[in-house]
Amino acid sequence: MFNQKRIRDYGVEIGRLETGLQNAITDVKGVTVGHVTLSEKNMQTGVTAILPHQGNIFKEKLIASSQVINGFGKTMGTIQMMELGTLETPILLTNTLSVGLTADTLIDYMLEKNPEIGRTTGTVNPIIGECNDMFLNDVRAKFVKPEHVLQALENTSSEFEEGTVGAGTGMLCYSLKGGIGSASRMMEMNHGKYTIGVLVLSNFGILSDLLVKGKAVGQELKEAILESYKEEDKGSIMIIVATDLPVSERQLNRIIKRSVTGLSRTGSIITNGSGEVIIGFSTATKIPHEKEEHLLVIPQIHEEDMDLAFRAVGEATEEAVLNSLVTAEAVIGRDGNERPAFKDLIQKFDINIAD
Repeated sequence: MFNQKRIRDYGVEIGRLETGLQNAITDVKGVTVGHVTLSEKNMQTGVTAILPHQGNIFKEKLIASSQVINGFGKTMGTIQMMELGTLETPILLTNTLSVGLTADTLIDYMLEKNPEIGRTTGTVNPIIGECNDMFLNDVRAKFVKPEHVLQALENTSSEFEEGTVGAGTGMLCYSLKGGIGSASRMMEMNHGKYTIGVLVLSNFGILSDLLVKGKAVGQELKEAILESYKEEDKGSIMIIVATDLPVSERQLNRIIKRSVTGLSRTGSIITNGSGEVIIGFSTATKIPHEKEEHLLVIPQIHEEDMDLAFRAVGEATEEAVLNSLVTAEAVIGRDGNERPAFKDLIQKFDINIAD
């Protein structure tokens, strides 16, 4: 997307399943993504917005679920999501210390569009995720402002940049520059053809663990750079999973759990100081906010169809992480801290990452 060179452009094809047209989360019809990037000297941060559909999501909620792999992270809204099994706002990603402001702005955004909230109906449950960008960004400065959040929400598209953009501006991945990455997979079933799309905010891992389709590229890079290259994993990853597959919230939770298979295939061991959090939703069924007189009909696949979805989400997660690496640009940020770009290093040291 936007003519960025992605992992497949290097001759690396992940998995067995067919990708969607854009090989991105926005291959799920109705899903759009927007970024605001704040990048200047000590300011290396931003906001990424995911709109699950183009209608009023408070009035037309979606089946949703969340899963914690390792809980060293700060999210908002996932408790209610797990209890009720629905999503009623866009999903916003940012840095750790901007969660509160981002949530407050999303609440204002939802109040403006839904004057009944807090008056004739209940309140609203904003969904916010984060990673810690303090190595490259002066996180204490709290650069993210309400206007940045609103700009991300109001300027989403089916095509979007990856790498050093939005919430990914100051993130690291496998000791290199990380950020936003995305991928998708198609699933052919006897009752229809469906899509699973994944977007990641990658900020985890040490270089020597990095695998590209099973190849120990990270160890090769570490040896090429310098044996003493500093490796320390205190980061996290947010994984957003979208699908148009008809599922219950229980089935969706089973599916999003399997994103860990793709994460581990890139080399992650899910360390103590890393927060791996997954948020997933299905666009197949819209749940009306207002009670209707008739029963809700929520179609769902048979359990025998689940294995294909398990494979799809794992493959898409693996490729999304690698896309976040290969699209990222080198950054010099807070106090001169810097992280090189994966694509620059493999070119510099003539490392072939393909089979």
